Amino acid sequence: MTMTTNIHPGKNASRTRTTFPVLEMTCGACASSVESMLAASPGVYTASVNYANQTALIEYDTTQTQPQALQAAVRSIGYDLVIDTEDPQAQAADAQQKYYAALKTRTLWACILSVPVVVLGMFFMDYAYTPYISLVLTAPIVFYLGRSFFTHAWKQARHGQATMDTLVALSTSIAFLFSTFNTFFPGYWHARGLHAHVYYEAAAVIIAFLSIGKLLEARAKASTSSAIRKLMGLQPKTVLVVQDTVEQELPIAAVRIGNIVVVRPGERIPVDGVVESGTSYVDESMISGESIAVSKKAGDKVFAGTVNERGSFRLEARQVGSDTVLARIIRMVQEAQGSKAPVQQLADKIAGIFVPVVITLAILTFATWMLAGGEHAFTHGLLAAVTVLVIACPCALGLATPTALMVGVGKGAENNILIRDAESLERAHQVTAVVLDKTGTLTDGKPRVTDLVWQQDTGNNLAASVLYSLETSSEHPLAAAVVHHLKDTGTQGVLLQHFEALPGRGVAAMYQTIPYYVGNTRLLTEHQILIPPALQVQAERLQELARTVVYFADAQRVLALIAIADILKPTSRAAVEALQEKGIAVYMLTGDNPQTARAIARQAGIAHYEAEVMPDQKAAYIKKLQAQGHVVAMAGDGINDSQALAQADVSIAMGKGSDIAMDVAKMTLITSDLQAIPKALTLSTQTVRGIRQNLFWAFIYNVIGIPIAAGVLYPVNGFLLDPMVAGAAMALSSLSVVANSLRLKARKI
Repeated sequence: MTMTTNIHPGKNASRTRTTFPVLEMTCGACASSVESMLAASPGVYTASVNYANQTALIEYDTTQTQPQALQAAVRSIGYDLVIDTEDPQAQAADAQQKYYAALKTRTLWACILSVPVVVLGMFFMDYAYTPYISLVLTAPIVFYLGRSFFTHAWKQARHGQATMDTLVALSTSIAFLFSTFNTFFPGYWHARGLHAHVYYEAAAVIIAFLSIGKLLEARAKASTSSAIRKLMGLQPKTVLVVQDTVEQELPIAAVRIGNIVVVRPGERIPVDGVVESGTSYVDESMISGESIAVSKKAGDKVFAGTVNERGSFRLEARQVGSDTVLARIIRMVQEAQGSKAPVQQLADKIAGIFVPVVITLAILTFATWMLAGGEHAFTHGLLAAVTVLVIACPCALGLATPTALMVGVGKGAENNILIRDAESLERAHQVTAVVLDKTGTLTDGKPRVTDLVWQQDTGNNLAASVLYSLETSSEHPLAAAVVHHLKDTGTQGVLLQHFEALPGRGVAAMYQTIPYYVGNTRLLTEHQILIPPALQVQAERLQELARTVVYFADAQRVLALIAIADILKPTSRAAVEALQEKGIAVYMLTGDNPQTARAIARQAGIAHYEAEVMPDQKAAYIKKLQAQGHVVAMAGDGINDSQALAQADVSIAMGKGSDIAMDVAKMTLITSDLQAIPKALTLSTQTVRGIRQNLFWAFIYNVIGIPIAAGVLYPVNGFLLDPMVAGAAMALSSLSVVANSLRLKARKI
């Protein structure tokens, strides 16, 4: 599945945004290095690299650069970009599985070889052959099992960059070389009255602990991406296509617009399209959230990922590949998990300068010990410098934000909230005002018959059948609501004569020489038809509720009145109350008339509303609220809401709304249930709290750990932190950050 989007179609067709999987990244600083290399490449507007889900979201000009050039730039610093494949995510997943398997093997052997090194170093340190045995066991751990640290560090150094791998390579190689010197030339230290200590166990255990940490991180990161994998699993790999009257099984990527696709019972629908022949019931809960299967017949739309339950049918493919609703959902989640909140951009800047600062601190530590360390200054200075390099590895810092965001975005997807970029997830917890569109957002968005009131002596099957046939023949938008209502009651039509549409008034026809009419009061007045007093009272009551009243009459009297309205969604009032309980002001904007706006606002419990508002006026209203100091969220479903959505701090589209609204909005509610809005705000609060906790622990760990590693406690109580303990603590800090992020999965929103 491709993940490319034109940013400005028509205006600048060469500007595109694509998500590429990145291979070989081992830490947050690696992501920073890849990002800076991509950002510096010609033709690249923006580049955002996410370590947690191993992707790069790149916006670039196709006339100035191509994916091959971007791949070459990334490869030059020791990483790789997945391009030139029909399914980059599958290729990346395959590469990650191979990486995990290789890492698992390396970790296992590093642990096996480290155990005897530790035992020898702790209990047999005075045994004559201990240094030699430890040397033989440690060498393959450091330079073979841990070779990736050295290769990445070298490639980074060639470009004047330093990452976590630089710290690991420096600390382990210095410890190993120092120990090797002491193994073969112990007399150098003996001549100076010092014991020739070896630290093979420190180098070996650092590699082992780091490998364990990376292995567990790899598993944890896979866990945070479960929402993506579940969504991808909704699309079948193969599809049955009719070619020259013959059914042929093809890969999903081979399906083209216009192809006729066969869908059998129990199968997932492979592409978006329109039923060409056959009937069935389709489970569309993936899109609508409704558990009841929807009847499908020729001409009905069907969507990729939904399940065909009963019958078999053929569909004509209308949207394939990255254009299907399912593909758009997947892409939105992927882009959100690959995008960065401002707090993450700050962390990345810190990670970019962190490694050089740590190397400088290690040098200063060594220099300080040499100047003021006494008779063991060199040994203690060297060990302290090694320990500083080890304990300062910025794994926890690199994982703090992206893991929390990935879990947050994934949890949103599980709750039918699609989050397009991380900034909206971070900003949503600050929202103080929510602006709601009326039609399609607070209401169902389509007219329904709310009341059908018959004159006491005319509520019979024949009259209902005539009304059904009149409305079936009508092209008026409200007629479909009446037809739908009568069809649900089992009404059958009759054969009418002389049907006539009367613009601005209604429709008329003859049945068995009797004229019948459906329309407004103007039509009744033209034909001198009186409204019975009882029905007149009913009509006035319904009009006060902002319902459109239509009359059904014969040549002499009104037989029935029909009230039609776009009714409030069942959950809208509860959603408004939930927002108000959070202390958030709720506003309604609509282009509808004041009477209807007042009635819907009253039913929804909204005190602030504006009627007859044009699209640009909606945006201006939001700008006015922002000027008053509000952080504004806007929820809408139509093209007319796009300006307001773009103006809002947090923009939310209804999943059943227009494509343009969904493209503009930063969040989409798949089920169009407004109760998801307070859930989204709660999710934002929980995610931001998790990010802050992660950053606190990552920073406080380094603030406390580096001075201790440098030996600040030595003058007080003679304590020096062992490099082996520092390696274990560093790995555990990263795991604690990931574990804290995963706690969000269990939280209720």
